[in-house]
Amino acid sequence: MNKAVFLDRDGTIIEDRGNLGDPSEVVFYPESFEALRRLGEHFLLFIVTNQRGIADGLISGDQVDEVNAHVVARLAEAGIRIADVYVCPHKRSDGCACIKPNTYFLDDASRRYQIDLRQSFSVGDHPHDVQFGINAGADGVYVMTGHGAKHFPELPPDTVVTGGITEAADYILKSAGFTSA
Repeated sequence: MNKAVFLDRDGTIIEDRGNLGDPSEVVFYPESFEALRRLGEHFLLFIVTNQRGIADGLISGDQVDEVNAHVVARLAEAGIRIADVYVCPHKRSDGCACIKPNTYFLDDASRRYQIDLRQSFSVGDHPHDVQFGINAGADGVYVMTGHGAKHFPELPPDTVVTGGITEAADYILKSAGFTSA
């Protein structure tokens, strides 16, 4: 069975700049490349992103796909492989099965990629990014980048909180028994 890290996109590995519809608007956190490279040595990496701007008519699904393709390509250029990208195009009030913290995408990835979710992690800057992993039996890691500081008061007291993706990678690697360097 494989181990995986399920990464939120906006506010976790790239700056949250609202409803990104153009790849030229993508700004990576500089530390994302090294952190993801280290994680990718031991884990399959996935991006799981809620993009309610599609449901709100602010961006199209094609635009989100272009941005995601750009993110994946830039990471690939840096030697980082993203196994798959999952996008929820709904707003929370739609009641869909795929919006985080529902486990729809984790369950799909687990089946398709033979992932042991109990040895996997979710990382993000919203409480639902952490709960998403926990709901599927994985560990959730909260980052203070993006909307992290804004939503920090909403977290349960036992939540693992890190400053950003580098510290999240350090925590994950240590928790999984790998060195952080």
